[in-house]
Amino acid sequence: MGIEVREGLSPLLQVFDMPTSVRFYRDVLGFAVVHHSEPLGTDDYGWCMLRNNDAMLMLNTAYEPESRPAAMDAARIAAHDDTCLYIGCPDVDAAYEYLQEKGVECQAPKVTYYGMRQLYFKDPDGFGLCLQWTVRGG
Repeated sequence: MGIEVREGLSPLLQVFDMPTSVRFYRDVLGFAVVHHSEPLGTDDYGWCMLRNNDAMLMLNTAYEPESRPAAMDAARIAAHDDTCLYIGCPDVDAAYEYLQEKGVECQAPKVTYYGMRQLYFKDPDGFGLCLQWTVRGG
């Protein structure tokens, strides 16, 4: 029978720079911070949960503040290529134009052989994001 799930899925991403990630997801993608740990500064938390309609995401700092290196670890970021979050977006083309205006590097939307219009880009930590929607009549 399985387990009944009702509230969706909330992936947890380990991020290098929490304020940068919060600003990207909140100010560019339109997520709202709905829960967070004790603030360490402006937009700076050890952990936070973000929501945009039915999509939820949690961010956690990859390093404690006193042990964070000066720069991202290239090997760690390269491993993020194995992760992509697929997010429903009814108007992928408008999202593409918006992201272009915001200076986000992204590929032009394409329709897959299985009927999804998809737009790929990366977050500040190199995690893949894909905005997608089913193509009607396709």
